[in-house]
Amino acid sequence: QVQLAESGGGSVQAGGSLRLSCAASTGTPNNYAMGWFRQAPGKEREFVASVSGTLGITKYQDSVKGRFTISKDNSLNTCYLQMDSLKIEDTAVYYCAADPYYVGPDRYLEFWGQGALVTVSS
Repeated sequence: QVQLAESGGGSVQAGGSLRLSCAASTGTPNNYAMGWFRQAPGKEREFVASVSGTLGITKYQDSVKGRFTISKDNSLNTCYLQMDSLKIEDTAVYYCAADPYYVGPDRYLEFWGQGALVTVSS
């Protein structure tokens, strides 16, 4: 059973930075695709970014392009989301997800983390 553990959430002022981490449990194949979704209060969960397991191909939601960077360390089986130039509208619970093939908004994903709260204030 794949388990994902997120860390790194917190509060920051607009324009600041945070880095989220998502560690996959021991035994998870290190070629899994991983990614991040977020859910703001009163809104649907939305795709943020993903990285493929083997080639490291990345995809981003348009609103975070140029500000967020996703990466994956296969040796640690950990995915990171570096968030820079944060905006108030980035406030949400961020969830990590993993899949043997790919992570995207149109795919049913079985493995999820518990969520990490990111709060951006003015």
